[in-house]
Amino acid sequence: MTSNLFDLSGATAVVVGGTGALGGAMAEALAACGAHVAIVGRNAENGQKRVDQIVSQGGRALFQPADAMDRASLQSARDAIHRQLGPTSILVNAAGGNKPEATLPPGADFCQLPQAAWNAVFDLNLVGGVLLPTQVFGETMLATGCGSIINIASMAGLIPLSRVVAYSAAKAAVINLTQFLAREWAPKGIRVNAISPGFFPAEQNRKLLFNDDGSYSARGQQIISHTPMARFGRAEELAGAVVWLASPRASSFVTGQNIVVDGGFSAVTI
Repeated sequence: MTSNLFDLSGATAVVVGGTGALGGAMAEALAACGAHVAIVGRNAENGQKRVDQIVSQGGRALFQPADAMDRASLQSARDAIHRQLGPTSILVNAAGGNKPEATLPPGADFCQLPQAAWNAVFDLNLVGGVLLPTQVFGETMLATGCGSIINIASMAGLIPLSRVVAYSAAKAAVINLTQFLAREWAPKGIRVNAISPGFFPAEQNRKLLFNDDGSYSARGQQIISHTPMARFGRAEELAGAVVWLASPRASSFVTGQNIVVDGGFSAVTI
C-alpha cells in the first residue's frame, strides 16, 4: 500500500501560475508521480520550457495560455485542457506576487500607501490567485465529486512582514479562504489546503534578497539570520508538500490545512 501512496497516474493536474519558478517546480513534481500536467499562465516561453522539461523526463504535459484574472480566459483554458488531458482532479493555484508600489520603504507612512496598489496586490493574490481559478476548475471537481485544491499562500500570511503589508494581508486572506472552501466542499469530496513557502528566491524577490554581486542584501542577511536552517529554500523542496496534498491516498483525511515550508523561520521568536 505504501508504495502507491504518491502515485498520481491518470490524474489531470492544472497548475495556474506554473510558468513561475515555484509553480513550475510543483508541476514537474506532479508529473514525476504520473499526473498529466497542464501549465496555465501568460508567459508562453517559460511555460513551454517547463513542458519540454517534463516531456524529456517521460511525463505528459501541455502549456495552455490564460489570464488568471479573466474568467472567460480560464474557462477556455479549462475546456481545452479537458479535451486533451481529461477532467481536472488536482488544481494548484500558484499565481500571485507583490507590486513594488505596494511595498513600503523603510520609514514610510502607511497612511500614504496608494489604494490602487493595495487593490492590485489583493486582486493578483486573491482574485486571480485563488477565487477565479477555483470557481472555474472547481466546477469540474464538483461534477465528478472528487479533487484536491492546493493554494499557494505564504509564511507572510501567518507572520506579517515589514514593508510588504498588502502582500502579507492578501496571503492571510488566501489562508482564510482555503479554510472556508475546505469546510464547504469536504462533503462534496473535494479537499482544499494551502502551502505557505518561506523565502524562496525567484525573479520577483531576487533583487530584494541579493546584491548585484550575488551576496546577501541587508534584508536577505536579516532573513537568513532569522532562519534556523541558515539558508533560503530551493524550489524543488516544495515537491514533497504538493505531491502529498495532491495524492488522494497519502492525504485523504487532510483538508483545511496550511503547510508551512520555511526552514524554521516561523519558529523563531527571540
